[in-house]
Amino acid sequence: MKLTNETNFSKDVLSKDFVVVDFYADWCGPCRVISPFLEEIQSEKNVEVVKVNIDESPNLASQYNVMSIPTLIIFKKGEKMSTNVGAASKARLIDWIESYRS
Repeated sequence: MKLTNETNFSKDVLSKDFVVVDFYADWCGPCRVISPFLEEIQSEKNVEVVKVNIDESPNLASQYNVMSIPTLIIFKKGEKMSTNVGAASKARLIDWIESYRS
């Protein structure tokens, strides 16, 4: 998974057709739980997942109203489509992502 920051966010996320952004922190237990799911979904479902460390990019977290982590946001053609807050099962994450993909 690609790691992005405030400098590269526009290029890495907003310029793409479909991206799932994972706002996380290294110290966050639930973030560590879903990270392997996201890696598997990225390879199995051919979905681009980009990670944003909120400790390193606090302005991005603030800009997208990230109040709790993990927060996942789907961007489609640069537009914020949906937000998922908290840990979820791999199956639930796939269902959520696929519902916005078509």
